[in-house]
Amino acid sequence: MKPSHLPLLLALLSVFASQAESRGWGDVASPTPGASEAIGETGAGCLAGGVRLPPEGEGYKVMHLERNRNYGHPDLIHSLVELGRSTAQGRWGELHVGDLSQPRGGPMRFGHRSHQNGIDVDVWFALDPNLVRHADGLRSNIPAPSLLTSDQSRLNHMLWDANHARVLEAAARDRRVDRIFVNAHIKQELCRTVRGDRSWLQKIRPWHRHDDHFHMRLACPSNSPGCIPQKPLESGDGCDASLDWWLSLPPLRPLPDNHHGPAPSPALPRECRALLSER
Repeated sequence: MKPSHLPLLLALLSVFASQAESRGWGDVASPTPGASEAIGETGAGCLAGGVRLPPEGEGYKVMHLERNRNYGHPDLIHSLVELGRSTAQGRWGELHVGDLSQPRGGPMRFGHRSHQNGIDVDVWFALDPNLVRHADGLRSNIPAPSLLTSDQSRLNHMLWDANHARVLEAAARDRRVDRIFVNAHIKQELCRTVRGDRSWLQKIRPWHRHDDHFHMRLACPSNSPGCIPQKPLESGDGCDASLDWWLSLPPLRPLPDNHHGPAPSPALPRECRALLSER
């Protein structure tokens, strides 16, 4: 083998190892018993004592039940239940909840680099209670609709309305929530229209895509000393030059469902190895 081929070989071996590890975590059907703890980083961690979000409750329904990814730390479950209740009571529509974490967290076969330690969740922007009327029993045959125009160059105001902003504000005002990722055009609309107390806008962060759902991430729970927090958010509402930079980027084309695919993952904390093998 030529020396020039060695980096490629090492990269391929890393991918294959990551694939095998993702399969292991995805094959585990149940959480561990005992106390709940978020361990490691959102992109390199696991979840002890995971709690299952019921497939439906007041103001929400979980989508893609066949994935078995509706587990999280109790703080995340409580936040979602409360957000669903606020959505129902405010008559803002119905939340359609995407992936949380796998029963024991860890890397996934497809779909996410994060969501590994039980403090992340995707919530669709589709608030129509009739969205699942013709779905199969697992709600697996429904796509999450985008709020952008077809060329992804701006927000589609035929689809966006005040209820989206109300849901985001309710989520951001939850003290357990650390940050919420949305498309830059959605952040821009909030910057343009929100009046009064704008402090909650600090938690609304622009990120690639995220035009069909928002990604809610909690702060590390108080009972999780092994959870590694993200860098603190910058002060201010985020309606500044940093947002202008995001808006200056060219539109990104939609990706296929399997777009994340397997890729090398950071090493997991030592506690995760024992967690995966625990019966």
